[in-house]
Amino acid sequence: MELRLDPELESFRQEIRTFINDVLPPEIKERQRTKVLNNATVPDQNEWMRILYRHGRSVPHWPVEFGGCGWSPMQIFIFSEELYAADAPEFDWGGTHMLGPVLYTYGSDELQDRFLPMIREGATNWAQGFSEPGSGSDLASLRTSAELVGDKYIVNGQKIWTSGASHCDWGFFLVRTDKTVKPQLGISFLIVKMDSPGVTVRQIPQINGDTHLCEVFLDNVEVPAGQLIGEPGMGWTYAKFLLEHERTTSSFIYWSKRELDRAKEIARGESRGGRRVADDPAFRARFARAEADLLALEWSVLRVLAHEETDTPEAAAASVLKIRGSELQQEITMLQVDALGEKALRFYEASPVAPPPSEAWPDYVPGRTAVALIARAATIYGGTKQVQKNILAKLAFGL
Repeated sequence: MELRLDPELESFRQEIRTFINDVLPPEIKERQRTKVLNNATVPDQNEWMRILYRHGRSVPHWPVEFGGCGWSPMQIFIFSEELYAADAPEFDWGGTHMLGPVLYTYGSDELQDRFLPMIREGATNWAQGFSEPGSGSDLASLRTSAELVGDKYIVNGQKIWTSGASHCDWGFFLVRTDKTVKPQLGISFLIVKMDSPGVTVRQIPQINGDTHLCEVFLDNVEVPAGQLIGEPGMGWTYAKFLLEHERTTSSFIYWSKRELDRAKEIARGESRGGRRVADDPAFRARFARAEADLLALEWSVLRVLAHEETDTPEAAAASVLKIRGSELQQEITMLQVDALGEKALRFYEASPVAPPPSEAWPDYVPGRTAVALIARAATIYGGTKQVQKNILAKLAFGL
């Protein structure tokens, strides 16, 4: 059986592919393709957001009235897939896919007018201040407090594993504004300027040599009360909306498809015992299994995009996609490392500048081990696999 998209969608794919090829600066594409860092450099990411904005495509998934493209879910899927396939920098996910939908759904007109243009134009970078020491997957137990004093909130506490906080201009934080009610009912959603007095950001060295993850300390930080999104005590609801709204992205399907192609490239270029790794039966079986699993995950994502009617709550679908998506990230990156063999042992410093390729060290070598190492966290961040399975058991099976 061969499953194909309808001709109109295939035509749209070609249009998008041509568009990306025309507007993506070659030097940014090359840095993305050969970088040792797991993430795009901030200048490259911001420049790419500005380019997309000039062409009206920086937030295609938003409603048209807020700057979106009015595309169907399948068109948005194809656009994202082609961006990854072309090695374009990723969106500023904190702003475009996390905060943005919360803002245009629950935020005041004033907050929308102030911040949505910043996000669309690539003028800001956003940090997500959710997890805390001891309050990772169990967000309801968070302790960072925000006390309303006059027209300001005084914020005290600590956040951890805050991606990119060291270079972000703004952050959106879950804070406890009421300690007298049920934990979930006392949480609010607050926008904080990252250079406010009392905000300290400390980078966390990672096993792959990067320092993208950070600790954030908040010591009597004054935040205007007008930067509260929605109603006090509704932060838990807004956070659930955030995590479920872009539930298909938790599968990392576009990233995994690109990285599986990269694994095949490595297997074709590397040899063991006088034959290509790609011709080894054991490796071929592993590739086939990964490809089949990835195809199954992709069609699961497409079923969600098609709003297929099922008896399973959307939150349960989000957990399924998160579990399988994170597991596949680990399987595919380990395929790359195993295909490299001894070459995977070489350590490359985290840098946006790729080392020069050579016959011994082709340009597909740098960065592969670093990515595989950080992928070990994929089943932890965003809600651990064990917690996701508990959610799934409760929502889908009533256990």
